[in-house]
Amino acid sequence: VQLQAYGGGSAQAGGSLRLSCAASGLDLKYYDMAWFRQAPGKGREFVAAIRISTNTEAYSDSVKGRFTISGDNAKNFLYLEMGALKPEDTALYYCAAQVPKSKYYVRRLPEEYTSWGQGTQVTVSS
Repeated sequence: VQLQAYGGGSAQAGGSLRLSCAASGLDLKYYDMAWFRQAPGKGREFVAAIRISTNTEAYSDSVKGRFTISGDNAKNFLYLEMGALKPEDTALYYCAAQVPKSKYYVRRLPEEYTSWGQGTQVTVSS
């Protein structure tokens, strides 16, 4: 499995960005696919996850209603649409993939994921 994340950049507070993650070596539709982020001096934090085959999504409370995770299983791409950005969203964002362990629960802990892309930096200024 290989994952490559891109699309990060700089934005003003209130703005939006779209992250993409190109996946290979897996059928994205049947995997737990997730975005995590890590700010300087902090641990890796769950952002959102999706399993397309069961139409299951999960979001952290800090991004719910502002971010949307989606996937294109035909192209094997994972996306994260980020809106109403805040300075506290500034972090290195990672995409991750893992074989599911239960039918309708998508994994949300970083230690549960074994395939990771490189990070893409998101910086939000006030």
